[in-house]
Amino acid sequence: MDDKQKINCTVGSCQFHDDEKHECELNEITVEPCFECDTGDPEEESMCGNYTNADEKK
Repeated sequence: MDDKQKINCTVGSCQFHDDEKHECELNEITVEPCFECDTGDPEEESMCGNYTNADEKK
């Protein structure tokens, strides 16, 4: 059994998204609220801080 957690992800526009496995390729992520957001709304306060648009790959 694998002792590491995996990060399931369905955000296809992120450069770290594995389309076949529907997982994040990063070992860890940082969860952050949106900019200047303090609403208590989970959709605004649980954003992946590592998101990078796949079109912006280096």
